[in-house]
Amino acid sequence: MAQIQDIGVDLGTSNVLIYMRGRGIILREPAVVAVDRDMDRVLGVGGDAWRLIGRTPGNIQAIRPLRQGSIVDYELVKTLLTELVTRAVGRRLLARPKAVISVPSGVNEIEKRSIIGIMFDAGMRRTQILERPIAAALGVGMRFDEAYGSMIIDIAAGQTDIAVLSMNEVSVGTTIPIGGDYLDDAIIRYLRKKHNLLIGERTAEDLKINLGSATEPAVEETMEVTGRNLVSGLPRTQKVTAQEIYEALKEPVGDLIESIQAVLERTPPQLAADIFDEGIVLTGGGAALAGLADAVYATLKIPCAVADDPQTSVVMGCGRALEDTPAMRALLNSNRHRWRAR
Repeated sequence: MAQIQDIGVDLGTSNVLIYMRGRGIILREPAVVAVDRDMDRVLGVGGDAWRLIGRTPGNIQAIRPLRQGSIVDYELVKTLLTELVTRAVGRRLLARPKAVISVPSGVNEIEKRSIIGIMFDAGMRRTQILERPIAAALGVGMRFDEAYGSMIIDIAAGQTDIAVLSMNEVSVGTTIPIGGDYLDDAIIRYLRKKHNLLIGERTAEDLKINLGSATEPAVEETMEVTGRNLVSGLPRTQKVTAQEIYEALKEPVGDLIESIQAVLERTPPQLAADIFDEGIVLTGGGAALAGLADAVYATLKIPCAVADDPQTSVVMGCGRALEDTPAMRALLNSNRHRWRAR
């Protein structure tokens, strides 16, 4: 009989990552589904669909079924998960693996139960859900099983989870609608206002990756982008500077840091003192923004570091949770959903 390969899944707003025990990360695909609305059929999932964003005729849509940490189209989430899990493990009829999955914090309890059902249909024997901050902390090797405060901030595409961990649970935390997508939107708004130029999501993301910074840029880099002139309606190429992208991101970065400070203000004094000693860890794709850790330190005066591979922290944590130890079972089975966005 073939060996059963258990998996960990990070169902993110922008990407789906799958980890297989013994093999590491085996799949990383955009969380996008391409649909032909006229024929009511799916044309592509993952990378195949992502390449169609902004380049499709009116009847074909490349859709992200999760936005800002919530499910906006359940049927497309079902299509997305089923296809990608099947790609990763094949069709399992007899030797069913088990799975640990982390979903955005905005997904409600009914949707979580539905996701477990989707995973069963995709061939899983059992699926357990792991909270994103817990998964991210496990993924970076953070110890939080004692009465000692640790702070993790997972900056995903749709939202950011800010959490203080202690005694194997979230002691204080919140979820805010500021993530990678929000930063992209800020760049789109800035260029529309300053240059009367409308650009797409992918162009905004390219600008964020290549020029974006949470601190004043030391070198004035530039990048040419093409968009639509809102005055003439015609295509136009515009040179954009790193300083402009810094200005576009200054407000959302400031809002993020204010939210971190608000969580610290609600943290019990002893746990807060631990965080001041040990510092803050940033995970998630949004943590890759240049200078973000420095910006957090400049305002809060708390050491801050970015995980070595921030985009994979959550899925690696799901992989660690597959280990059959009492501590991991406690993390998966306990019902710790007392904290919510404020």
